[in-house]
Amino acid sequence: MRPPVADIAAPPFPARLPWVNVATLRMDKQLGRPVLVEFWDFCRVNSLRTLPYLQAWHARYAEAGLRVVSVHCPGFDASRDPEAVRAAVARLGIEHPVLIDTELELWRLYGNEGWPARYLFDQRGMLFDVHMGEGAYAETELAIGELLGLDVEPVGPLHPEDDPQALVVAPTADVAGPYSGPYEAGAVWAVLDGRGTVAVNGRPLAVEHPGAYPLIEHEHHTAGVLDLEVGDGVSCEAVCFTPGPAPG
Repeated sequence: MRPPVADIAAPPFPARLPWVNVATLRMDKQLGRPVLVEFWDFCRVNSLRTLPYLQAWHARYAEAGLRVVSVHCPGFDASRDPEAVRAAVARLGIEHPVLIDTELELWRLYGNEGWPARYLFDQRGMLFDVHMGEGAYAETELAIGELLGLDVEPVGPLHPEDDPQALVVAPTADVAGPYSGPYEAGAVWAVLDGRGTVAVNGRPLAVEHPGAYPLIEHEHHTAGVLDLEVGDGVSCEAVCFTPGPAPG
């Protein structure tokens, strides 16, 4: 959505914070180009679901002048280690700049409240469009096109439930720590750390790095039961449920 006023300036990137994929960036040096800033966490499932759109926008519009910046702010102990962030950036194939904001310095400057959250600034460095959470991908891409003076055809939807015409059923709420029991969702994920194995309804799943692991995926919103057994060397920080389109 568009901000209530047109003169909200982009906060500066805090000095001395580490960057991935680029030398240190300064926000004041980005004047003359639109900048898309998104707060994310590689252990947050909704961040992972939004990431393909960020990657597509970088691929589509970087040459036209768009700067995409992902600001990594940890929401779990498993995602606090800067080296784990760097490994996740490589594993996820992220090519645009990533700022590692372990102590949430930029998060506080923005007054940010959750993951993911994206802020699109115009060529003057003023806030042009903002969105909290998943969704509104076409709206964001159209705003990018408006700033670049391009007639764009938005990418996607990259997930069936992202289709504006899809009827989406709200999933079971996320649960802290390991969980076994009934649920309703399009998919079930776990935030895992360490190295070892977990068993998902009797099926072994190898854990090789901290992150959000898909446990069960359904084509549509489904009622099911999860039996999660966490083996030695592995810790589970949360079990998360993501939406799916309604059946029929």
